[in-house]
Amino acid sequence: MQFAFIINPYSAKKNYQPFLDSLRKKVDNPLYLVSKSLQDTEDFIQNNWENVDVFVAVGGDGTISVVAQKLINTEKILAVFPAGSGNGFSNENNFNKNLDILLAKIRKEKYKEIDTFMVNDHFSINVSGTGFDGKVVKEFEKTSRGFKNYIKVSIKTFFNYKPIKIKFFDESYKQYNGKYLMLNIANTRQFGNNAYIAPMASKSDGLVDLVLVKKFPLTYSAFFAFRMFTKRLKDDEYVTYLPVSEIEFKVNTKTWHIDGEFKKIKSPVHVKVLPKSLKILI
Repeated sequence: MQFAFIINPYSAKKNYQPFLDSLRKKVDNPLYLVSKSLQDTEDFIQNNWENVDVFVAVGGDGTISVVAQKLINTEKILAVFPAGSGNGFSNENNFNKNLDILLAKIRKEKYKEIDTFMVNDHFSINVSGTGFDGKVVKEFEKTSRGFKNYIKVSIKTFFNYKPIKIKFFDESYKQYNGKYLMLNIANTRQFGNNAYIAPMASKSDGLVDLVLVKKFPLTYSAFFAFRMFTKRLKDDEYVTYLPVSEIEFKVNTKTWHIDGEFKKIKSPVHVKVLPKSLKILI
């Protein structure tokens, strides 16, 4: 299999040079791009389409999503070298920061097909959402990133955040209309940093888990965090899980994150799963 690396130079605190040095030592004349823009990435994939079987995204979930979108419903395979702040998709698909292991996987030439999904015209592979976590991502992008900054921003945002209002169009979901702290759409189980917002989610069942979280009292917050980091979140008085393949609703905010990247999305919002639309290396 022929492979190429697409490196986001802004990931991993802009310290991509050690990875590049290691790659050059292990692979003769490696094919790679240090991407400075979305257009850079698109042009590189297009120009090398005929000769490359595996495109390796070097970055976080946002970088992976950008590369993956160009590969859906094709024979091309996605691989990942994680270099983000959360690395949720990488964690869920057993990609780590060991280049030797990654190169060995490429030589084995094995892949599997997974689902992806759309939020209006925005492509997503991992977890996307609105409400509290959309606001957190917006504020988090103003920091130097890192898990500690994420926690600081989350705590500060929690105390000031007003619940969002959600209204579903389908009659069978109207019982869930109401005010929520956040709504998440989970194709995999975690945001990143092993924070499992949807412990039962599967990336290859043709469904996403719609996770509705009501604003909870401070006394519940430690319990919520404990459950999330130990894969024990489940339906209760504050958390509701709705497995769906397609759904439409209105929400009174435009503040979203798509795979951890801040986006503005207008209502109404249409979510649709693209079953087994992406091949990933295993």
